[in-house]
Amino acid sequence: MASRSASALQVLLVFATVFAGTQWTTSSGMYCNDLTASVHRPHSVSITEFGAVGDGVTLNTKAFRNAIFYLSSFADKGGAELFVPAGRWLTGSFNLISHLTMSLDADAVIIGSTDSSDWPIIHPLPSYGRGRELPGKRHKSLIFGSNLTDVVITGANGTIDGQGEIWWNWFHNHTLNYTRPPLLELMYSDRVVISNLTFMNAPFWNIHPVYCSQVLVQHLTILAPISSPNTDGIDPDSSTNVCIEDCYIRNGDDIVVIKSGWDEYGISFAHPSSNISIRNITGQTRNSAGIAFGSEMSGGISEVRAEGLRFINSVHGIRIKTAPGRGGYVRNIYIADVTMDNVSIAIRITANYGEHPDDKYDKNALPVISNITIRDVVGVNIGTAGMLQGIQGDIFSNICLSNVSLGAKSADPWNCSLVEGYSNSVSPEICEQLRPSPGPGQVCYTGNSYFPVPAAQQPLRSGATRLQNPFHKFTSLYSY
Repeated sequence: MASRSASALQVLLVFATVFAGTQWTTSSGMYCNDLTASVHRPHSVSITEFGAVGDGVTLNTKAFRNAIFYLSSFADKGGAELFVPAGRWLTGSFNLISHLTMSLDADAVIIGSTDSSDWPIIHPLPSYGRGRELPGKRHKSLIFGSNLTDVVITGANGTIDGQGEIWWNWFHNHTLNYTRPPLLELMYSDRVVISNLTFMNAPFWNIHPVYCSQVLVQHLTILAPISSPNTDGIDPDSSTNVCIEDCYIRNGDDIVVIKSGWDEYGISFAHPSSNISIRNITGQTRNSAGIAFGSEMSGGISEVRAEGLRFINSVHGIRIKTAPGRGGYVRNIYIADVTMDNVSIAIRITANYGEHPDDKYDKNALPVISNITIRDVVGVNIGTAGMLQGIQGDIFSNICLSNVSLGAKSADPWNCSLVEGYSNSVSPEICEQLRPSPGPGQVCYTGNSYFPVPAAQQPLRSGATRLQNPFHKFTSLYSY
């Protein structure tokens, strides 16, 4: 008992030390500074004005669609607000419009129908070439929009519940006819804010901005059973100028994962993900990673800055997933101020991950993985510190680790092959491929620019969270 208490105290001290203050660089996420959920809309209606009944039984798809159709007439008059009051509002998929705020009362719950026919079938994403799970088309998300601008989805921590269990069962039983739907997906849209809500029980991915720009995702709670398949938290996909901050996520797959298309389809579509800021994320996933890149990264991923991350009871902490045939790149990635507890593999780069959409991919399309900086990391109860594995003929380069302390249990804490870079102040002692000083021409990405200097000369920074009580939300949701 005393040992358990001491261990808990150790974890709290680690978190309190690493998250002691908040000092973000001014360049991080500056492209989202003018986005806010507090947009004045001169016109507002309640979903009840269109016949909606919040009893959890009545299907309100028509009411949502009619309300939004009515509000479209105010798009050139300052936009409009759709208010969802307290109640349980069962619905199928519906589309949003530009210059719209959808606002949920604290006691409002939008519930996804368990009838798959209420989730229409739509074309696959062009950067994927097919449904992610099955060839052909896919189900539309519960809340959907395309070619929109100035959209706010917010509330007083109201809830959007996808009732995903039936979809998870269909997946496990191999009885799906089409790829499962995300809970919220916006395509080809800009100036999007998603904030102050709880998303739960998504059939598939939760938040999926794809081909979007200027997206702010903040103050979300995302929940799904840790056994639920592919319930990714937040998936910016072929999107630019994205800010993700102050979220708690507990789910069955990656907590935050950046994507950009799949094999030959992603390569030809050529829409990268770039300028992405991620900060103050707390989460748990038993099946995947706290922060991940790929494995669909064929359009390229670059200029990502992630800080203030804490992950517990998870398989991976930081992960890059790719494979021959992906092409594309993951480069200019800066990850700092990370704490982990009870994570099986703290840092992993995987070069043979995942299947291919079809047999038309180019086996010689090798991904470029370079300029990856990971620093100021503390981990306790870690299984393996790191597995860093490149591809024959495609060495992953400029992998830089600095000020990393991982309490690893494995007798062989690091496994490295076909990678190169350098390290400083890493414990346990890292593999020889990451030398203690940079080689000729080697640089270490700083998150802002390049400096060919040893990591030891870079200033150390303490981690931070802007949650008033960094443990309150963390512990209160722990048992979900």
